[in-house]
Amino acid sequence: MNFPTRRFTILAVFATLVGCATYVARTLDARFGPADPARFDRPVTARGGVDYQRDVQPIFDRRCAVCHGCYDAPCQLNLTRYAGVTRGANRRVVYNGARLLADEPSRLGIDAERVADWRNKEFYPVLNERQPLPEANREGSVLYRMLELKRAQGAATEPVLPAQDYDFSLDRKQQCPAIEDMDRFEKKFPHWGMPYGLPPISEREHTTLTRWIEAGAPGSEPAPLSPAFAARIAAWEAFLNGDSLKAQLVNRYIYEHWYIGHLYFDDLPGNEFFELVRSATPPGQPIRLIATRRPYDDPGVPRVYYRLRRLAATPLAKTHMPVALGAARMQRLKKWFYDARYEISALPSYQIEEASNPFVTFAQLPTGARYRFLIDDAHFTMSGFIKGPVCRGQVALNVINDYFWVVFVDPRFEDGPQDAAFLAQARANLRLPAEHDSTTRLLRFQTYSKLEADYLGFKSRYLNQRLAGRNLTLKLLWNGDGGNPNAALTVFRHFDSATVVPGLIGEQPQTVLVLGYTLFERIHYLLVAGFDVYGNVGHQLATRLYMDFLRMEGELNFLGFLPRADRQAVHDHWYRDADASHIEYFNDVSKLFAHETGIKFRSREPLTELYAMLKRYFAPLADRRLDPAASGLSANAVRQLVGLNTVRGRAASIVPETALLTVRAADGRQYHFTVLRHSAHSNVAELLGEEKRRLPDEDQLMVLNGFVGAYPNAFWSVHETELPQFVSAVETLSSEGDYRALLDHYGIRRTDPRFWAHSDLLHQAYRDVAPREAGTLDYNRLENR
Repeated sequence: MNFPTRRFTILAVFATLVGCATYVARTLDARFGPADPARFDRPVTARGGVDYQRDVQPIFDRRCAVCHGCYDAPCQLNLTRYAGVTRGANRRVVYNGARLLADEPSRLGIDAERVADWRNKEFYPVLNERQPLPEANREGSVLYRMLELKRAQGAATEPVLPAQDYDFSLDRKQQCPAIEDMDRFEKKFPHWGMPYGLPPISEREHTTLTRWIEAGAPGSEPAPLSPAFAARIAAWEAFLNGDSLKAQLVNRYIYEHWYIGHLYFDDLPGNEFFELVRSATPPGQPIRLIATRRPYDDPGVPRVYYRLRRLAATPLAKTHMPVALGAARMQRLKKWFYDARYEISALPSYQIEEASNPFVTFAQLPTGARYRFLIDDAHFTMSGFIKGPVCRGQVALNVINDYFWVVFVDPRFEDGPQDAAFLAQARANLRLPAEHDSTTRLLRFQTYSKLEADYLGFKSRYLNQRLAGRNLTLKLLWNGDGGNPNAALTVFRHFDSATVVPGLIGEQPQTVLVLGYTLFERIHYLLVAGFDVYGNVGHQLATRLYMDFLRMEGELNFLGFLPRADRQAVHDHWYRDADASHIEYFNDVSKLFAHETGIKFRSREPLTELYAMLKRYFAPLADRRLDPAASGLSANAVRQLVGLNTVRGRAASIVPETALLTVRAADGRQYHFTVLRHSAHSNVAELLGEEKRRLPDEDQLMVLNGFVGAYPNAFWSVHETELPQFVSAVETLSSEGDYRALLDHYGIRRTDPRFWAHSDLLHQAYRDVAPREAGTLDYNRLENR
């Protein structure tokens, strides 16, 4: 077919599709009247006995939010709250690494208030917005038609869904039909009813949703908060809105770190969470949200107020980062920021060049107070970019290894006059890519490469002078003041998501990061406060490449504890086959710490010895909850289960990255574990070609008690008596056929009739063991094998 003919054919098909959609729209208009975009901006009268909060949202939570909850939800349809259902869907893809200009944000609860406003942002309805008759509510609802399509299809008849009918790839082309497109969609994709690629919902659940849709999809308000909550909110809003210049600057700093958190009151029961938001109105008045791309963007009002807004959405495991508010935390904040003697001469501006750089914006706040604030809840601070509020994080996360430890410089080492002077002098080299907002030129990164090189040279000279005559020992690491478990963390990466947990888990991490104040702060402002998921390719590329430097800087800090003669070999092993241009500033790792370590090593394996020393040093803070022995399963069964920790190489590489294993004990109780695959790479210093840098022969498995990770790839269920056979089957995996045979015996696939019952079991168990931390798991990464 020549080009003119092909072009004509494409135009003809497009015209036909548009014509069909227009015809359907006119038919619906003729039967049920024109669509009213503002219909759900007016309260819908409830009838039929179905209550949204009591009956409908729980079904969405269990069956729908597991795929439709975050930015990567298909068609941006968010079903974690009523406002997401009424907002509807959008064909634009949020995760677009090729866009040349920043996209318009579409954050639920932030970027629009009324449904009519979402229609102006290209969101289309999934509920009927025409005349509210039962027939119209059914036939005019994409949601109902999708549920019916699944019901007509029925349960799967084969354990593995055929590739020609289903696409589970992360970057699959999405099909986002509006009601006018549903006839065509149902014919072309007869297997794509909802829940997509999973078993149908139960008849009872289907009936409840149908009755609700027929009744006009009315919403309902959650139960009002008790007076105790009102009192805590008032106390914290009073604390966060002092009038002095010091209070305003301190609270701006707190907000720019807590805005992504889910705050709760540690002395009150239940699972009520709150968001810290900027408002144009003071406490005591209704919140008037200030919606900006970033937390430090110009609010456009003379005075900002920091308010606690009740979290309306169901918490997701991927984005749920709880922060406990209580008397002890408030007292610590007062001690760090208010008891210290210093003056604030003037408030900093919101000009992006200044606001994007925390070392400029908050230069008047004591460095020690800022660092104490970060490490006091380091698990939360790290979760900001490890878990992240943006859901899918491959751009940010393929810059880290699959399994590493994080520890921190003792704040007493970073809180002297000389440290403040160093930071003031280094400030010019600590600029971050977000100073160019969300549309960044592709070659802009070269500027930050030069700045980081200059900063590392300056830091090296400073540290070598500061450490002259002083031994570099583990005493330079923060020990949590003897009781804070945030002093040592472990990070697990699961391809494009990751998890951070308290404590040093395992024995041999792939790397270790040692963070001090400037490094920790830059990570937050680079990957959290300054990162825009709607940014252009230049913004995302500059962010990713800059994080390379920050990771390597943290690794260099750790290497300084090794003997000088061994540092380069360890570094070179971590960066096997790396392009020299990516690590040119780290070719001589001894430059950062020219002095010999003060640690006395006794073996020829100083790195292994140093790992063991770290474990002993932080042993008083160890978190035993993830130890399989803490599960309550019999000691004999635990011994068999942890045999999976010895699985290496080819067998480990066949196992998915995150599997949830349920062990059924002889007494009927069930115990839940997470089996992680740590994928090995020759290096993580390059943006592209990750698969080419994979080293599957170095992969390994790790078994943890409870639930780790937000995106399970597989569900396994094993009776306690079968553990020896199960572990042996995993140990001897050598092919995809072997793994399919293992699933045939022990797996609960996405097609299994037991799937939803098992899903409910897992979620309930998750809430039982971690009531504050648990969130809805995401099934967008479930395998089909």
